[in-house]
Amino acid sequence: MNRHIAIYPGSFDPFTNGHLDIARRGLEIFDTVILAVAKNSEKNSLFSVAERVEMITRLTDNNPRLQVETFDGLLVDYVVSKGARVILRGLRAVTDFEFEFQLAQMNHTVCSQVETLFMMTSPNFAYLSSSIVKEVGRLGGDISKFVPPLVREELMKKFGLL
Repeated sequence: MNRHIAIYPGSFDPFTNGHLDIARRGLEIFDTVILAVAKNSEKNSLFSVAERVEMITRLTDNNPRLQVETFDGLLVDYVVSKGARVILRGLRAVTDFEFEFQLAQMNHTVCSQVETLFMMTSPNFAYLSSSIVKEVGRLGGDISKFVPPLVREELMKKFGLL
């Protein structure tokens, strides 16, 4: 059965256990999940795009079904260029839904062949966000439950705590 390709876009700054959970669960539905790191994110990033790609690539253990790439410009254009039809997005809570719903509707209006699939995050990651992880880490808190060990180490280096 050919289940095709899903694009899982984000800034992934940093890549959390919640992101990893969505990517791995996406592989239960799709043949390939491309983790697409946004180059043109308006967010003030802690890690460079190259650093994020390198960390995520290491975390995916070179699984050929989990690919890591970067993109800029319109997401739907990138999705189509990869031969995909699905954008995979994780939802933590109802507060995520309104914004994600607007994005999904806009993307579908711009390119009607692209659909967005919302995947509810696993309950143990429902509260987790990259922003919260950065804040806790910056203040010297234990973030080992929130991010893979590699990401924890890189965050601690960034904050001068290692």
